[in-house]
Amino acid sequence: MKIIISPAKKLTATQINISNLSKIQFLNEAKYLVDKLRTYSVEDIQELMGLSDKLAKLNYQRFQEWNLESKESNPAIHIFQGDVYKGLGADRFSEDQMDFAQENLRIISGLYGMLKPLDLVYPYRLEMGTNMKTRKGDNLYDFWGDKLNKSMISEMKDYEVLVNLASNEYSKALKLGSFKQQVITPIFKDYKNGELKVISFYAKKARGKMANFIITNKITDPGDLKLFTNDGYKFTDENNGEILFSR
Repeated sequence: MKIIISPAKKLTATQINISNLSKIQFLNEAKYLVDKLRTYSVEDIQELMGLSDKLAKLNYQRFQEWNLESKESNPAIHIFQGDVYKGLGADRFSEDQMDFAQENLRIISGLYGMLKPLDLVYPYRLEMGTNMKTRKGDNLYDFWGDKLNKSMISEMKDYEVLVNLASNEYSKALKLGSFKQQVITPIFKDYKNGELKVISFYAKKARGKMANFIITNKITDPGDLKLFTNDGYKFTDENNGEILFSR
């Protein structure tokens, strides 16, 4: 089964040395976006992304200095450091598990389109939901169009299941409703004040742990996803492609 996850805003500043790096599929598209963003001022980037002064200056500098061969570049699976990636725990993967991840895990990105775990990535901030005007339209969904959808459908030709562990902002770019294969979206909810709710911090970490569960156990049967019990979550319900875990 294939797995998709979102990127993260928090990035590592530590260089991680790994051999057998892979190449970004949509490099030309990424270069186009970077070239366009290089024409933006600090104030333009701040307004576009809703950033603080400090973050606007940092990301202005990143786009000006963007270079995949820089020592600041890292494999995609390691450069992202948010809650999903804490749950994923890729730094503890064996070589065999990393090979499985490289084959089956994809990271959806506003700048890079779709990343394999070992694709070399230069630090950036560009969320998929950004209303950035490009040659294709008024936002990044317009820019990416059907490219990510067609790419994933091509990758899925020998697969029967796609596990969607990405946020709505990122999974929307793949137009999952057009897939002929089974799409499963795990949902993680917590009881709070007597109600069952999605609590973002916990749900993000749980999505990462579900990806870890699939990769470390090399799961191929979608029924086995219901065996996930990390952090006290238990399978509760299933409806229209969504499987609910609660605690």
